[in-house]
Amino acid sequence: MQTTTAADAIAAGLASLGVRRMFGMPGGGSSLDLIVAAERQGIAFTLARQESGAMFMAAAAAEVSGRPSVVLVTRGPGVAASVTGLAHADLDRCPVLLVSDGFTPGQRRYVTHQVIDHGAIAAPLVRGRAIAEGPDAATCLARLAAAMEGPCRGPALLEITDEATRVQAAPAAITTPPTAAPPREAVEQARRLLSGAQRPAIIAGLEARDAAPELRTLARALGAPVFVTYKAKGVVGDADGLFAGVFTGGAAEAALLAEADLILLAGADPVEFIPQRWRYPAPVIDIARFPRSPHYVTPAADLIGDVGASLAALAPEARPSEWSPGRIAASVSAWRGALATRANGPRPAPSEVVTIAADAARAASINPRVTVDAGAHMFSATSFWPAREPNDLLISNGLATMGFALPAAIGAALAEPGRRTVAFTGDGGLMMCLGEIATAVENRLPIVVVVFNDGRLSLIELKKAGRPVPDESLGWAHPGFAEVARGLGCRGATVETAESYRAALDEAFAQDGPSVIDVRIDPSAYPAQIAAIRG
Repeated sequence: MQTTTAADAIAAGLASLGVRRMFGMPGGGSSLDLIVAAERQGIAFTLARQESGAMFMAAAAAEVSGRPSVVLVTRGPGVAASVTGLAHADLDRCPVLLVSDGFTPGQRRYVTHQVIDHGAIAAPLVRGRAIAEGPDAATCLARLAAAMEGPCRGPALLEITDEATRVQAAPAAITTPPTAAPPREAVEQARRLLSGAQRPAIIAGLEARDAAPELRTLARALGAPVFVTYKAKGVVGDADGLFAGVFTGGAAEAALLAEADLILLAGADPVEFIPQRWRYPAPVIDIARFPRSPHYVTPAADLIGDVGASLAALAPEARPSEWSPGRIAASVSAWRGALATRANGPRPAPSEVVTIAADAARAASINPRVTVDAGAHMFSATSFWPAREPNDLLISNGLATMGFALPAAIGAALAEPGRRTVAFTGDGGLMMCLGEIATAVENRLPIVVVVFNDGRLSLIELKKAGRPVPDESLGWAHPGFAEVARGLGCRGATVETAESYRAALDEAFAQDGPSVIDVRIDPSAYPAQIAAIRG
């Protein structure tokens, strides 16, 4: 059997998985050997400014490309700083391989400097973990690749020392097992439920992104309304007559779903729902890659396996339902009306920030991808940005972490060169990852960062519930993001009116490279908006 170095064996294995770029903050050990070996395989490396930022970049690249992604970090602090990104990849089901420098067997006996238990830290978050000693490096990678692409996709951890990367190693075939088809008995049970339903409704979730054609075919045959979770935006486009709005598990979608006599959860992972009781009495067909425990509801039928195959298996039983296009359209209109925000002064309201950006993109004849940070602004961004296809909108939903939008925009832009990206972020979220503006500048990425700047942690402020929390505990002086952006070599503008915001967008969309638009917003409508969504 032909042998090569472990670093080359790992790089070849990554190339066979379709990896075209790695991200990270390298240490002085194995990561340097892997960068060199990967370049020989045509795999580029992007230097991030912080490890969790690199993880968000990699997760976004994995979602956009449909292939696993890789992050390189140093041992000790590098792994510790990656934990938030690992947690995001875990709960948002992203196959990201974290590769860290490790300790040799001898070092494990006497070294204490920077020594932490990488495996213990990562264990609750990863699908697999391996310590490659060198000769077994490719085998370790093959095992972790299969684990990351298993029924519950997610991250994995590979540790390897610089000494081990230079050891002779044999290549290994890397295969990912196909997702099984659903059991025949379960399909028959689901078909019986569907054939007896007059008003079925569909809730599409993150697993449906890989099965959009099958879901659209079934929905059209039924004439049924389709709700999408944040992660499933675009599985059915916002302009589609069957699009019924965004489902979170709250109040906004309740009126229409209360009329359903059957609910199909199409790839909807319970991790996507807010912690509210399931409020619908209709029986549920759960179509999922793997069984969930705990679940919000006890399904009447479980189709566990390939989501596309499950949806296709139901199509022969699909008959036109009693839903009328007018009823679905009226529900969507009421939903949007309840969530729309209006400013009390010249500063734009949150939903206006989104709709103005969408109008500017349309006028410029571009179709940007959107990344959305956690915070009160995410309700406007996810509700009012018009998605056409899966992954047109990227968000940290399961973990719902701040500091996601900008690095995710970088990862997405690098995964699909040439497509513009708009990062909708709050002021608090951007302050967590400001350094990544420099990453966008160095890579000349066509990213427009739109900052909802109100000088507050607005979503947390909404949760005060009468507590006498000191004002300085939830707010700060308005940061000058445009000035920071210009200092990092990026275009920057501060705007305080809808008119100046439109002009800044037009300029940003007309030029190459990144821009930061610091929008001073009117947040007064947030309380009514969150009440309409969550009840």
